[in-house]
Formats: sequence, C-alpha cells, structure tokens
Amino acid sequence: MSDSGSWRLPAAPYRGSWRLAGRFWPTVRDDPADAEAVSHRLSVRAGLVRQLAAGLYTVTPLGLRVIARVEGIIREEMDRIGAQELLMPIMHPAEIWEETGRYGLAEQFRLEDRSGRRMVLAMTHEEIITWHAARELRSYRDLPQSWYQMQTKLRDEPRPKSGMLRVREFTMKDSYSFDADDAGLDRSYAAHSDAYARIFDRAGLTWYRVESDVGMMGGSGAHEYMAPSDAGEDMIARSADGTYAANVELAASVAADPAFADVPDAPEEFATPGIGTIGELAGFTGLAPAALAKAVVVVSDAGPVLAMVRGEHQVHEKKLAHVIGPHRAAHPEEIRGWFGADPGSLGPVGLDGSGVRVVADTTLRTGHYVTGANRDGVHLRGVVLGRDFQAEVADIRTVLAGEEAPGGGGPIELVPVIEIGNIFRLGTKYSDPLGARYLDEHGQERVIVMGSYGIGPARVAMAAIEQGHDDVGIIWPTGIAPFDVHIVLIGDEYSPQADYAAALWAELSDLGLEVLLDDRPGLRPGEKFVEADLLGCPVRVTVGKRTLPDGPVEVRVRRTQEASEVPLEGAAQAIAALWRGLADGSGEHPPC
Repeated sequence: MSDSGSWRLPAAPYRGSWRLAGRFWPTVRDDPADAEAVSHRLSVRAGLVRQLAAGLYTVTPLGLRVIARVEGIIREEMDRIGAQELLMPIMHPAEIWEETGRYGLAEQFRLEDRSGRRMVLAMTHEEIITWHAARELRSYRDLPQSWYQMQTKLRDEPRPKSGMLRVREFTMKDSYSFDADDAGLDRSYAAHSDAYARIFDRAGLTWYRVESDVGMMGGSGAHEYMAPSDAGEDMIARSADGTYAANVELAASVAADPAFADVPDAPEEFATPGIGTIGELAGFTGLAPAALAKAVVVVSDAGPVLAMVRGEHQVHEKKLAHVIGPHRAAHPEEIRGWFGADPGSLGPVGLDGSGVRVVADTTLRTGHYVTGANRDGVHLRGVVLGRDFQAEVADIRTVLAGEEAPGGGGPIELVPVIEIGNIFRLGTKYSDPLGARYLDEHGQERVIVMGSYGIGPARVAMAAIEQGHDDVGIIWPTGIAPFDVHIVLIGDEYSPQADYAAALWAELSDLGLEVLLDDRPGLRPGEKFVEADLLGCPVRVTVGKRTLPDGPVEVRVRRTQEASEVPLEGAAQAIAALWRGLADGSGEHPPC
C-alpha cells in the first residue's frame, strides 16, 4: 500500500491506537469451507486468525489485540487477589510426570532430546509448579502462596474442530494456590472464584458456574465456568431459578415416578417376540418407558457389568465409570455367553452367582419394572429391586430436561455451553508424591494443600463472538473489543477530512480510548463499512465530505446499529462519553 501522506501523525505516541494504512488486516468475503461454529467463521473472515493445520492457528495482529485485552483483565484480577505471575517451561522432564502417574496420557505429546532423555510437552503445569514448590516452600511462614502464568499448552486433541474452540496448541492462564490446610484452600478457592466472576463479567460474557467432574486433574472437587452457546460441545443442567447448575457428567435430578399398577407377588413371564428396543417394548405393553428397565452390558477390569436404568433414561458413561472404573462396551458374543440371550432380552433376575456385577440407577429403588428374562423373546413384569434381584445402587443416568432440580428450584433445562474456565481442589494429589512439604509451627512436617485454576483467553474471545454477533459480523463487548472506536475515513489521504479524522483519532486517544482509524487509500466507502461491521468495534465514527466544514460527525453503535449526528465542536468528548456509557451499560442509545 502507498504511504498515506505527509500529514499522517506518527503512531508511536498512541500505542493503544492504530492507523490502518499499511497495517496487516487479512479479511475475506467467504466463510471457511469447514466452519461450523459462528466464532470460527467470523474470526477467519474478520482477519483475526489463520489456520496452519488441524487444530493449529496463527493469531493475527488484530486477533492478538483481543486476546491481549482478555489477558489484561485476567492479570488485573489475579493481581488483585495477591497472585504473583511467573513463567514455566513448556518442555518438561518425563520423570516428574511419572511421579504423579500421569506420564503417557493419550493427549500428551512426548519426545526425546538428543541425549535420549524422555521429555513431555506441557498440557498443563501441576507437576512442574509442585516440583518448584517442593524446593522453595519449606516453612509455614512461606504459606499461603498463589502463583500464575500465561503459557502455551499442547494437547494431542483427537478431533480438533470449531476453529479456536478445540485446538492442539493454545495459551492458558493457569494459577496454583499453596496452603497449610484445607481451611486455607477454602479461602484460596473462594478468592479465585470471586476473581473469575469479575473476569467474565468484565469480558462481557453470560456465564454459569457449575459443579464438574475432576477428570484427569484429580482432587476432591471442581467447578467449571461455562458460557452458553449453540456451538458448545459441553452440556449443563440448570434449574429454572438458577439455584442449581452442574455439568451433565455430575448433574442430578428428581425424575417423576410413573403410575405403577399393583405389584405382582413375583415376576411374571410373558412372550415378546421380535421385541428388541424400549420403544418397541413400550408399544407392545402399552406402558410408559419409565415403567420399563433398560439393560446395558459393559466390561470393566473386574469383568462383566449389567447397568440398569429406567427406559426413558440413558446410562451416563462417566457416572458409571465413577462406580466401576474404566470400561468398554461388551461384544455380542460375550453377551450371549454371559446371559444366554441377545441384547433386548437382558435383565438382572437370576444373575446371582453368575459373576455379572449389577449396578442399578437410583430411580429403580421404587416401583416395579418390566425387564428382560435373559431368554430371547421373553420379558418379566413386576420385577422389584431388593426382592427379585440385588444390585449396587448409584446415580448412573443422564438427566433429562424437565426433571426437577435437586432441592427444588424448578424444572431442569439442558444448555449447550463452552467451557471458559475451571477451578480444582487438588488437595495433596500432587504435593504428596512430589514431596511438597513444610514444617508447621511445632516443627512437624506436613503436606502442602493445593488448588489449580485455569482460564483459556482465546476461548473467552471465541465465546464472546458466539454470544455477540449478527448477520454482518462480530459485536464485541466493550471490555475486550480490539478497539473502542473505529473511525472510517471517506476520502483520499490528502483531503481536509483526512486531516480532521487524524486529529479526532489523536484527541480520542488522548482521552484514553483505543482507536482504529481506517485511513487506507483506494477503498470504496462500502468496503470500509462492511469490514467495520465485520470487525465489530463498539462505536463507529464516519468522517466524510459532509463532515466539513460545519459537521456533523456520524456516530453509530455497533450493537444496536443506531446512528446519530454529533456536532464538530466537542465531538471527541461526546464520542468518549458514549463509549463510557456503553461500557457501564447506560449508553446503548447514541446522543442526538
């Protein structure tokens, strides 16, 4: 691109503001062919990211501005609770991960250096931060501590998709707390929870804090921070009044019981020729699926397991894994060998002494049910748990929308969400095996109690796009927009309006705003307006031929697309006041 003229002000005095002429901004007209999520489509079209390979993205200068603003909010709130920033290596000695039993995870990248030493690329940093704590924190006087970093993580994601939402390399804020006891961990956990609420509020997101599974991180409890979005691959269960929320991996509910008929004195056989599914069985018997019992056969390390749920429910794999450990689906020939029947005619009656472990969902505690008889084409009615078969009882079902939330709160709704952060009560899971211990005030050696807390800045940005967009582009929240104000210059670089646009850009920058001036030569007004809507900064200002000599300046709010005209005199102050009103929620309508 050509130089924009001798009048052009130097960019250096306004580090947070840009003159666009000569800058790299690679917008495109068409959606990426593989784009499914709105954030993937718009982040590519708006020139924020470019794909290198599956799950690997380069962030452009404009995209990096958004992520930097998210990281700035995170740093401010972490510093506010007394956390201290550091930076740990991405490559780790494998033996440290072996000490905690996490070496060899499926998502882990592993390699050897030139001397043959086994190394690991960081998918997270619990092991490394604990290794340091074990060498630096030796006395109760050293505690509590909270350390955090912004660092690259690498995970061998099996199905990278949805642009920046599911990638193999990403930046993460991870922080760690070190306390003398569980009471100290409670305080650190609460401090991080409060900080996360402020971070996501300042980022302009709608979000939920939900109970979650500890997963590979381990520990005694965890919460996730979820942004509702149709692109989310996670699902949460949430009560109508918002008092209950949990990841479906942990979510509980109160399922309404069906209208049971009188229970028979003993199970009664009846023929069900050709019946193989719950739907077919419900149609054949005229009973609601809730009065039928569904049987699923899996294989754990200890042998076959028959998992039982009511007919309207599904077995939740992770809930079942909490009861029986790792498992796989049984093969058809295995099922026939253990039960003497094919799937569709299986049940728990008569399995005592067979070596098959039976796990029944909590809903089966009450009532009587139709189950398979372990003979093809035959079922039993009137089967009662505890009378006709014995089983371990646990919550192993996936909750359904409309079921009651635990403790009241109304019916549950299922909401697709994007995970944007998580917090874990690690306890001594890492500090014990890695020797992170301290001497208390009595000289007794004790194990440090830890917490771990993560946020994905790029995920926050993508969640904001998912929640804020329209048919023409992104609508950024004021807290993380790439710029506060986008000035569109209509006219060549030597025109009077170009001089005025440059002066307005400088004045707004002096007022503390971060301003983008589109002074690129040779572009039609329509092109600039299309790209301005695509980028989605909160306020757009147009400076054209009708601006001078007497005004007005056209100002448009991106979220509402409402436009107004501002007099030349005091224009910068009026635009700054409009932006501040948007930032505090009081300025959706521009001044007249």
